[in-house]
Amino acid sequence: MKLHVIIEQDEAGYYAAEVPALPGCLSQGKTRKEAIANIKEAIQGWLEVMESKKPFDPSQVIEVSI
Repeated sequence: MKLHVIIEQDEAGYYAAEVPALPGCLSQGKTRKEAIANIKEAIQGWLEVMESKKPFDPSQVIEVSI
């Protein structure tokens, strides 16, 4: 899975990471590298939570390219 991540440095020098396609999926780090590692973990957690909320039928899942 590929997702777009926006990383910006804040006034305190921390790097904030956000995944626009996953509402509320945010993280941060002291360095850009740390922010990237943290947002990967946040994405995994976000997907696990959303998957647990509603069971899905794998036969109904499709992949689309745009």
